[in-house]
Amino acid sequence: MTHKTAILGWGSLLWEGGEEFDRWRGDWSYDGPRLPIEFSRISSSREGALTLVVDAKNGVLTTVAWCVSKRKEPADAVADLRCREGCGIRYIARLDGAAFEDAQGSGKVIAEWAKARDLDSVVWTALESNFETKAKESFSVDSAIRYLQALPRLGKARAAEYVGRAPEFVQTPLRAALENQPWFRA
Repeated sequence: MTHKTAILGWGSLLWEGGEEFDRWRGDWSYDGPRLPIEFSRISSSREGALTLVVDAKNGVLTTVAWCVSKRKEPADAVADLRCREGCGIRYIARLDGAAFEDAQGSGKVIAEWAKARDLDSVVWTALESNFETKAKESFSVDSAIRYLQALPRLGKARAAEYVGRAPEFVQTPLRAALENQPWFRA
């Protein structure tokens, strides 16, 4: 019996997975589970750009992408994703068999989706919003726009690049607001 592990994606994993990560996965499909997604994480590796994360408080339900790992063991798929993300193992969520409630509250939804597709396990990046901690105010469209406007030119450019390259299926209130901001598109 072949073990099938799905990898969920909604952000840069889809457009810049990296050669090593990409060789161990199949093609992306766009009928994954519906998860609350928002540009609410301040990235240290992207000059302060806001990146997409599962955000139970501020996210918009979005059908995310998924692919099947070519790895035989779920632990290897976890390691692939962890290496690609450059984060600690605690930031890679893994669901096997029975549902569980992860910190982001998406375990049950993912478990039901996986069962309907005869998947044995699912892995995804479980980085959380850090906006409130880093920006020192609650996340909202207005506070996010103020934060982005205050970034240096390179940070604004990286933010615009990330939002612009985010998959079309990711439609959030912040993205809609940013697409109407002349300073952001320039």
